[in-house]
Amino acid sequence: MAQEQTYATGRRKTAIARVWITPGSGKVAINKMELSEYFGNIFFEPKVAKPFAVTETVDQYDIQATVKGGGKSAQIDALVHGIARALQELNPEMRLPLKRAGLLTRDPRAKERKKYGQRGARARFQFSKR
Repeated sequence: MAQEQTYATGRRKTAIARVWITPGSGKVAINKMELSEYFGNIFFEPKVAKPFAVTETVDQYDIQATVKGGGKSAQIDALVHGIARALQELNPEMRLPLKRAGLLTRDPRAKERKKYGQRGARARFQFSKR
């Protein structure tokens, strides 16, 4: 019998996380590596566990994810967004607590483009009267 597998995509800035959730014991594999091995920082673990804590499903699902683009912080946020969306897909009753925790909202903030005639997006070249 094949296990029920749920898929969702999470995004943040230019990072994209493709997340597959299967019933299991709480293992997290990112790009075929363990969470701590891939991100190498212990402070990210509570952030990844938040969707499970909110829905009271800690250690009930295994996560398999492929993450690309952006930096490590954006990748973590994309992963959390993907996990939350996959949990919602798995059980629609989880939508309300996930929504209240702000985990289903895609963070729209991204880098603003550089404008011509300026040094950056908003920074101007230094003005000289003479």
